[in-house]
Amino acid sequence: MFQRMPEAGRRPLRFTLDGAPAEGFEGDTVAAALLASGHTTCRETAVSGTPRGSYCLMGVCFDCLVTIDGTGNRQGCLVRLEDGMRVETQHGKREVGR
Repeated sequence: MFQRMPEAGRRPLRFTLDGAPAEGFEGDTVAAALLASGHTTCRETAVSGTPRGSYCLMGVCFDCLVTIDGTGNRQGCLVRLEDGMRVETQHGKREVGR
């Protein structure tokens, strides 16, 4: 469904997604990099475990919550991708102290 436009001079950035190597581009948000790589689930709900994915991509809906470098409840649509980031699908609610 989502396809990248041809990249003009944007530096590739490597990150991990649930421990697997992944790649995005300089200027991408975490959510954009996930969608472009075909990964549509960012989190699972705390009550039912229903998969949720990026929806509004502007910081309003909170469906793009992911764990970034060990910190949960990060809005993937508002965080710029950085080289070496560790991104994980968030399972349920954020743990206290993490």
